Amino acid sequence: MLKAILFDLDGTLINDSMATFLPPYFRALTKKVAHLVPPDKFIAQLQASTRAMVARTDLSLTMAEAFAADFFPKLGVAREILIPLFDDFYERDYPELRPYVQSIPESRGVVARAINLGYKTVIATMPVFPETAIRQRMEWGGIADFAYALVTDYQTMHASKPHTAYYREIAAMIGCAPEDCVMVGNEVENDMLPAKRAGMKTFWITDVGEFPTDVPADWRGTLKDLGELLESRF
Repeated sequence: MLKAILFDLDGTLINDSMATFLPPYFRALTKKVAHLVPPDKFIAQLQASTRAMVARTDLSLTMAEAFAADFFPKLGVAREILIPLFDDFYERDYPELRPYVQSIPESRGVVARAINLGYKTVIATMPVFPETAIRQRMEWGGIADFAYALVTDYQTMHASKPHTAYYREIAAMIGCAPEDCVMVGNEVENDMLPAKRAGMKTFWITDVGEFPTDVPADWRGTLKDLGELLESRF
């Protein structure tokens, strides 16, 4: 019997295409530090250090620590100068991105049902943002006020999607074996395949658009379908 449900966030529980969200995010963030770093240089290093953080397999550092070790020395601006600006950005400027995130009507009900049925419920999002950025997107999507077992962020996690280590770390943190967990997500490469390789069950969300038929998921369907499946205890 499954004991835990891991939900991907972006594109699964909230509607926020990164193709639409990231450009205004980058514009706002570069504006915050433009007096210190030219925008092109800042964005290039931000993206390069993010890729390096995601690709790493050394689990001795958190994602945030790994990012900082790569980003600040190569950018050439001291961490002590930039961190207060980043903190102020997420408090004052990041909330302006709210129009780029829409709620998905079925999300709140399916999360509430999972928690009420006693499943350990995790927001298993790509841990490349600080906690405040993820929590704000959850709030904009109307799903922030639940008692989650874990919300993955870059201060907490030591591995990222699409590595199986990310899913194994989640299972360990919530006290479950991987085979007692199901990963719910809309992306094959980031959600379905690595979770399955880690030993988890998978539910592929097919709410939006066309989708291939050969995805190796244990279940597939809409959030509404998932809600009905929850009642049967899988």
